[in-house]
Amino acid sequence: MSRSVVTTERFSVEDIVADVRTRGDAALAEWSARLDATTWSSPVRAQAYGDVPTAAILEAAHSVRTWHAAQRPADVILEVSAGVTLERRWSPLRSVGLYVPRGLVSSLIMTGVPAQVAGVERIVVCTPPAGAAAVAATAALLGIDEVWALGGAQAIAAMAYGTESIPAVDKIFGPGGGAVNAAKLLVSRDVAIDLPAGPSEVVVVADEGVEQRLIDQELAAQMEHGPDSRAYVVRVGEDVDVALAQVEAYAAEHVALLGERAESLAGRIRNAGAVFVGPYSPVPAGDYATGGNHVLPTGGWARSTGGLGLEDYMKSVTVQRVTKEGLERLAPTIEALAEVEGMPMHKATARR
Repeated sequence: MSRSVVTTERFSVEDIVADVRTRGDAALAEWSARLDATTWSSPVRAQAYGDVPTAAILEAAHSVRTWHAAQRPADVILEVSAGVTLERRWSPLRSVGLYVPRGLVSSLIMTGVPAQVAGVERIVVCTPPAGAAAVAATAALLGIDEVWALGGAQAIAAMAYGTESIPAVDKIFGPGGGAVNAAKLLVSRDVAIDLPAGPSEVVVVADEGVEQRLIDQELAAQMEHGPDSRAYVVRVGEDVDVALAQVEAYAAEHVALLGERAESLAGRIRNAGAVFVGPYSPVPAGDYATGGNHVLPTGGWARSTGGLGLEDYMKSVTVQRVTKEGLERLAPTIEALAEVEGMPMHKATARR
């Protein structure tokens, strides 16, 4: 993996991560004071106060829970050949860290509810101090109690490597800006991450004659995330395959299809985090309310990675059972392959 080049003022994300990894809480305090104007000497829990839209939060959480519960992968047991039985068993991760951008309570719903559905034992939330109260209030509604008022690359480092106050987690989830995304990629050498979910992206694919108002709404909604967001328009002409090729090349986080010819591409698009079909499927509906996950790949990663699903909070273990007769039948294969690879001790195990 290449070294991070994302910088904040005169220091790099790599500097922050390395410092937190080495000095723990003391480094967290210094970086948070420098970047977020905090005054604490050790990390503090976010305190819930103020009004949050309780009914909307619970309704969104219900939709996310319903959709993700339906995704639970099935355990598989199969006798592959006589005397050889394989089992693939799924279990939840023990601990996860969730990064929630400033005040984005919907991102807590999208990352926290699937963790609960999967059965994760420990859920840790980090969110910038500004906006932490609303995130903590949302967490309380969802039944999540470990919420730290800690943001930026320093939060990612704390969850990845642990500090005196915040034990390390097994996997880190959540979207963020350039520095957070760079930190996630950096720590992924040592701890699993969900996916690169950086600055927001949308491609609006529109037939000629589609209302410009609808196109402008989709573009403006994504640009609202910040100046580093990206928004593109693809016009569908006579040859829909030309439009499809453009969409595939962008490999964007969101693709909105407007107009009959554009909508016909829905089943053919591979390179997209999520596809929204028709004038009544605005991208923000997926951000907030449909139940589909809004943590999606950005920066071209949609070519190889999909959005968050329940399986991201789980892991599989393969159990292999071989009888005496099964091993006797497998022995020639084991011996032949071990021989060609120069592994005599492997070969010896074929005869018990």
